[in-house]
Formats: sequence, C-alpha cells, structure tokens
Amino acid sequence: MSVDPLSAVVVALQREQIIPDVIPEPFTPSVLFSITYPTGIEALLSSELTREDTLDEPEINFTPMQNVLGATEEPTYTLVMTDPDAPSRAEPKYRQFRHWVITGLKSPALGSSETANLVAIKTKPSTTPYRPPGPPPGSGYHRYTFILFEEPAGGLTIPEGAVEHGAELEQRRKWDAVEFGKKYGLTLVGANYFLVKSKDE
Repeated sequence: MSVDPLSAVVVALQREQIIPDVIPEPFTPSVLFSITYPTGIEALLSSELTREDTLDEPEINFTPMQNVLGATEEPTYTLVMTDPDAPSRAEPKYRQFRHWVITGLKSPALGSSETANLVAIKTKPSTTPYRPPGPPPGSGYHRYTFILFEEPAGGLTIPEGAVEHGAELEQRRKWDAVEFGKKYGLTLVGANYFLVKSKDE
C-alpha cells in the first residue's frame, strides 16, 4: 500500500526529527512544494546537496492540489528557510538560524497542463535576504528546513524594524519559525528540507 504524498512529508520530517525540533506535533500538511536552485538541483525531502548547489536564491514549485475549501480568492504564502542545527546538531545553541524569509508568494493559475509543477510568483522582495548554507567544519549534516505558511486574507506585511528584516549574521540567530507564524496569524501548510555537510567531511 503506497503512502499518500502528504503523509510521506510527515514521515520524512519525523525521521529527521524536524518534527519536533522545528515543527511541533501534530502537523498535517495541505500543500506540497519543492525547491529548485538555478543550478537545476531540486531539493526534495532528505536530498543531500552541496553548498555549491545552493548558493543562489531558489524558486519554489507548487504541486497542483485540489482546492478543497472552495475558496474564491487565491491564497498568498510566506516561505521561511531555517537551520535548527546551528552551529551543529549536537550543540544547537543558535537554533534556529534564519536563512530566508519571503512573503507574498502566489501559485500561478493552472494552465493546460495541470500536472506540471507551478513556479511560485514572487510578488515582493525577500524580507530576510537569502543566505546559502554554510555548515562549519566538523559540524556534520545540517537540516535546512523550508516552512510554508498561508497568509491571512489580504496578505502579510512585516513592519520595518521587525527582526526578520535583520540580515546580519548575529541578527539571524535564535529565531523560531513557528512562533513567527503565530505572531503574524499565519497557517502552517507545508514543509520540506535538504541536508548539507561541510566540504571537509
């Protein structure tokens, strides 16, 4: 018996202990998505990538899903990328390290091919500019986790001065993606991740 794709997401997150290290239980995803880098590399649940694969800001690919709620207005989404293993999984004193926050993502309208992945439309610049993985030497695998939130009706504006606008190294440390979502009334709808280790390992 095959596992449905949304259940497979949960199984993978539990296997790597992203549930509960980043996402609390219970978690029932409703949106499938993958991450594709300009190198052509796709990050999809447990992919092992290199830092060189992930240097530039990626695209988000939605997998077409039936709109079970029958909503007339297309939702907008916020995506965050976070590292719970900073500086290492054994000693995560900077958990979580905020790599990327982008709001206002939209799924394009379904075209003639309703089975193809849909590249998300970025309607706003990143709130936290993308910072590629940079696992320190000897720190083992890092679980770079993407969390997708559905925004409230009318979208989301993160006010100037909010910590998410901080782009410096020190400003990105000790952040909590789920608490961020709660603060802004976001609904957690999807998750994905990939693994990277430093080149010396």
